[in-house]
Amino acid sequence: MPDPLHSASRYLTGHEESDTVPSNRMKQKATAFDEHLDAREVASYGVMEAAHYLRIPRTTIRDWVSGRQYRSNTGMRFSRPIIQVPDPAVKLLSFMNLVEIHVLDAIRRKHDIPLEKVRTAMNYLSKQFPSRHPLADQEFVTDGLNLFIKKFSQLINISQEGQLAIQEILQAHLHRIERDLKGIPVRLYPFTRKRDLQEEPRAVVIDPQASFGRPVLAGTGIPTAVIAERYKAGESVDDLADDYGRRRLEIEEAIRCELSVEAA
Repeated sequence: MPDPLHSASRYLTGHEESDTVPSNRMKQKATAFDEHLDAREVASYGVMEAAHYLRIPRTTIRDWVSGRQYRSNTGMRFSRPIIQVPDPAVKLLSFMNLVEIHVLDAIRRKHDIPLEKVRTAMNYLSKQFPSRHPLADQEFVTDGLNLFIKKFSQLINISQEGQLAIQEILQAHLHRIERDLKGIPVRLYPFTRKRDLQEEPRAVVIDPQASFGRPVLAGTGIPTAVIAERYKAGESVDDLADDYGRRRLEIEEAIRCELSVEAA
């Protein structure tokens, strides 16, 4: 376990970047929602927060959420966003957006696919399964997964072996999404290591109904940020495990979740 936490925890000490933590004005706008609005659809996370929780480069998430300009043979072009945020003017992400980005990251990890080809595959999937969040839908798990992989294989000429590798990674990502009886995501267990996708523990969970949607220790309401702050203040992992009545592994994963390390 890395020691001490403060050597890596820039996130915990706060920083100045505009897409790191939503401003008060952005928070007020994002939280002024109808009481009947599904908490999973509420704009709650800044780009840096999402990048931190999901361990994905913030530039990648920003491109997916805001689009980007790029140079082509005919001059500068603009690639439109592929993730629909609740309010494009605010640029805050919802829990459902986190789930989509979590799934989409499975493709990014295996192949460096151009954004336009990702969009083409997403558009194809949306036509097959009309939805605001096609990658988060239960239909994607049951019927859309193979279609999605097949479309990608056509776009970038992936071999049969490559398709099986993508499917394995996607399944590992999908396994970390907990759904309700209607198949709608209710909890996300983010990767805290991204080394062994199959064996990595599910000790940390993001639940839009708990701790304002911030990561907590699974099975508790204890925010991982609180555990990491106590560790940073000098308390040992063993002491924290005893205090919370949790296994050492769980405390280690909570602290690891809050480490501000380079995204995988």
